[in-house]
Amino acid sequence: MTIVEKDLSYAFSLSRICLRLFGVWPDPDGSLNIFRPNIRFMIVTCILSFYVIVPQLSNTFHAWGNVDRMVAHIASANFSIMALCKLFATWYHGKKLQTLMASVMTDWINSTNDRERNTMLRLAKRGRSLSSRCYILVIITLLFYTCFNLVKFYQNIHLSQRSLVYSFVYPYNSQESPSYEITFAIQLSGGICTGLINCTVDTFVSIFLLHICAQLINLRMTLNNLVDELANKLISIPKFKEGIGAVAVRHNHLIRNAKTIDNCYSLVLLVHMLAATFQLCFQTFQVYTIITDKLDVSAFKTAFLTFYIACVLSQLYIYCYSAERLITESTNMAYSVYKCKWYSIPAKDVKNLIFIGYGSLIPLNLTAGGFGIFSMKMFGATVKTAMGYLSMLMTMKEN
Repeated sequence: MTIVEKDLSYAFSLSRICLRLFGVWPDPDGSLNIFRPNIRFMIVTCILSFYVIVPQLSNTFHAWGNVDRMVAHIASANFSIMALCKLFATWYHGKKLQTLMASVMTDWINSTNDRERNTMLRLAKRGRSLSSRCYILVIITLLFYTCFNLVKFYQNIHLSQRSLVYSFVYPYNSQESPSYEITFAIQLSGGICTGLINCTVDTFVSIFLLHICAQLINLRMTLNNLVDELANKLISIPKFKEGIGAVAVRHNHLIRNAKTIDNCYSLVLLVHMLAATFQLCFQTFQVYTIITDKLDVSAFKTAFLTFYIACVLSQLYIYCYSAERLITESTNMAYSVYKCKWYSIPAKDVKNLIFIGYGSLIPLNLTAGGFGIFSMKMFGATVKTAMGYLSMLMTMKEN
């Protein structure tokens, strides 16, 4: 394995393993054909659609009027629909993401000095740390989810009327063996896939954004070094102009990459933001109901709901953190033009810096369908909104 492959593996290892498992990994060395989707992608999509989402939506309509049951089914359906949207977007934009992955590989190859490489590794380490924590929370949540459903399976296996993970009337007799066991296993695997897909795509996008942040930091240092060298007369004016031209071209390339990521996932992230708001509300309401009504609920389900809330918060946080970092680093490009020793170089050469500053006037960002910009401010606003909806549900329940 080459050094570049090791670096890519270090940054994207967890995301790459799971995206390959689901058949949507944008391999920079492979080929993609949108008209011939991977068989694994088709299988996962069918399982999520027909064995998870459809039963959840059906149960929501059947529970109409019962606030507690409706909230439980809607919360579950929200998370599954969100996962399917993310999976579909990653597959549909595979060509664009493949180009971005090739760009990332090129960046690692072209990092010739230790300073640039250390900056990239530092941001990659931060992204890996965030993704690892997110995966740990998801795995713990899925373990409690699996244990809870396996206990239910064991309790129902000898009954005449046996319940599934998600109740639904299929066109075949799902109560008879082995149809019951197979259906139960498919639904359980669909729920597990839902959690992994959400976490995988979230960390995948976050690491992409942090990689662009690293490139912006390196570009800013290159710009400062060029101005310093010209001010100290260590390079000629033609060499300076050549260097500034390369910086401008590189800056435009990074802007296009950031906009490509936003274009690929903007609509999906609108769904994510809305779903996360309702998820926090609904799951917190379920925990509140269990505590206040003193319901006889297993420890597995209580622990599952608790970690579920932590997962939703962590997945929203990694978007907001990486997007906030992108805004900061893209804005710092404009500040670097102002803070460099532009006053020590000829006036006609100062004009060349204007192009860099002009390209940084509008900060790079990650949007939710164009209606909102992901940032730590949005993170706080989303949690606050979710708690407002929770207060409304509590009032409805009391009445």
